[in-house]
Amino acid sequence: MARVRILVLTSSTGAGHDARAQAFAEWCFELYRHDVDVRIEQMLEKSSRMFGWGVSFYNWIQKKSPWMHKAFFLFVELLSLLNRRSVAWGRRYYEAVLREYRPHLVFSVHDCLNRGYFQLARKILGAEHVRCATYCGEFSGGFGYSINWVEPTADLYISRTPTARDYAVKLGMPRERTRVRGHLMQPRASIEVLSNSSRRAFREQDLELKPDLFTVFLATGGNGANNHLELLPRLLPHAGQLQVIVICGKNREAYNQVVHWRAEHPELECYVDGFSEEVHLLLQASDCVVTRGGTTTCAKALHFHCPVIFNAIGGIMPQEELTVKFFRNGRGAELIENAADFDALINRWMNSRRDYEALRERFLDLRYEEDPTVVIEEIVDLAQEAAGTGLKARQFPPRPQKR
Repeated sequence: MARVRILVLTSSTGAGHDARAQAFAEWCFELYRHDVDVRIEQMLEKSSRMFGWGVSFYNWIQKKSPWMHKAFFLFVELLSLLNRRSVAWGRRYYEAVLREYRPHLVFSVHDCLNRGYFQLARKILGAEHVRCATYCGEFSGGFGYSINWVEPTADLYISRTPTARDYAVKLGMPRERTRVRGHLMQPRASIEVLSNSSRRAFREQDLELKPDLFTVFLATGGNGANNHLELLPRLLPHAGQLQVIVICGKNREAYNQVVHWRAEHPELECYVDGFSEEVHLLLQASDCVVTRGGTTTCAKALHFHCPVIFNAIGGIMPQEELTVKFFRNGRGAELIENAADFDALINRWMNSRRDYEALRERFLDLRYEEDPTVVIEEIVDLAQEAAGTGLKARQFPPRPQKR
């Protein structure tokens, strides 16, 4: 049996929470092998039919009507009252998991799985036998930053940026128990780094694109919310000047439509995929990415030097507004509200690369370098306090290996 047990609480509202949970589990195995066991629970869906409906509705809104989420967000904020001291809905399942697994650390990567969940874990397991921590992936604060992220009794609160950390402190999180750490990406993202020559080779050999053409990446989250068929025709006039990478997430209908569109327009170089496990490589092969304000894709884009064009067609969800605000305040991203905006932007960039290069410089000013193992060791060390162990992390390659 593993010497340290960590329970990760997540939910599939979007794909970012689950992606960070998976990345954390992979890092723990990379650094500690079988000494640290990570159990990931999609706690909202598994514990309550009502929560399961809410998750499905959230994902429907993200695909169909982002503007509706403002009202939905305000409704979800009521959980801060229901779960003030314990878990109201879904308690039976969560309590059963705690008693059976007996984790040394409850680690939440979702806003709705902090308040009440930490208090119940201490009540069931004993405060001396369990620690509680939160990783919040938001880029900034304000409307859209859920008060449910902040449980002041948490032993550790990790934010992605100083701006987001300061907002958590404003909401009641003690500053001394906060940390500003990185993007919590999978270990392979720290290893599979493309050099200039391998970037060209990846475009040509893996994607069957031109090695030197300006490359636009039309991205989407795991749920497949997209406007690809509105945006692709705006790139056609520039065939020969640029090429495009398109992914469709788990949206099979969108994938079929884009594949058909590509067949009808062979003049535009186009790589199409569904749900991709190689987004970190596709970003490195691209000169810009069109995406909604999902934190995972935007964090990867920032890490891999790929400027962002925010897709605001149909409105912006409150959580996405936090990401958009962070990049737009630094003048490091563009935003389109319709296909005509995209057309004008691409025309400007194709006519004068100076505008693009200036944006890219501002975008890169928002970056910071980090050691991705630091946050993992801090979280595991917190679990070790409860477990009474003194595990040491294995050495991870100190420098990314060029592909």
